Amino acid sequence: MARKKKKQSQGVYYLILFICAVCLAYEPVAKILSDARQKSSTPAKIELTAGTRLEIPAKLKNVSEQILQRKGYTVSYNKDLKIPNWVAWELTPEKLVERESRTDKFLPDPDLPENQAVTTDDYKRSGMDRGHMCPAGDNRWHWKAMQESFYMTNICPQNHNLNRGDWKELEDACRLWTKKEGKLYIVCGPVLYRQKHRTIGRKHKVTVPEAFFKVILSTRNGHPKAIGFIFKNLSGNHPLKNYVNSVDEVERITGIDFFPALPDDVEKKVEAMQDLNLWSFR
Repeated sequence: MARKKKKQSQGVYYLILFICAVCLAYEPVAKILSDARQKSSTPAKIELTAGTRLEIPAKLKNVSEQILQRKGYTVSYNKDLKIPNWVAWELTPEKLVERESRTDKFLPDPDLPENQAVTTDDYKRSGMDRGHMCPAGDNRWHWKAMQESFYMTNICPQNHNLNRGDWKELEDACRLWTKKEGKLYIVCGPVLYRQKHRTIGRKHKVTVPEAFFKVILSTRNGHPKAIGFIFKNLSGNHPLKNYVNSVDEVERITGIDFFPALPDDVEKKVEAMQDLNLWSFR
């Protein structure tokens, strides 16, 4: 009987030791699981070095490309199509200070030979607007930036209703997002589908895009997010959500590699995003 009680007491002792060991192990395991959950739900944090040009896409392949650096933006110009491949710029709240009035004076690009430079005459009686890629409203912070925003290398033939309507609404939204985020990296330009393209202009055959894209990146507090948009070059009046795409999808459509200066893992993550709710105005 005494031997049986001794075995029972030993069993209770070992059970208590086991429970204590489990309790001691639980805290670090729980911490590991908690950290893992937090890491998976928190956007990857990045550190940017001074002078990083996040807005500049990768060099294009098998496409005519002339890089023109302006005060307020950078343009990749296609001399064959007579329109930009893309236009990229960095927008900050400081650049939203309206120091200059809108000029509305469209100019042939002085960096192009005179016989190659598109003029406003190429748009006459075409039924198309001279649509800004980098908008004049983003360049009122400096007189030179304003003037250069009207260079014809920053312009595409654009449907009037789109230019004055939904496209403008996205431009306005970008300014509101800039005030909230602190800085945006923006790239936009024409979309050319695999088909015969319409042209305008007698002297210079200016290609009319079938659509337009815009991709936007924010790195606020080191936590990046991105979103893309595709607008058909047609009349329409639709909510912004109708145009949303991931940057990955815009890359697939255009063949342009956006935000290549981001670390590969960060680029992969943000370019898959297409959640307009992350860009709330509140």
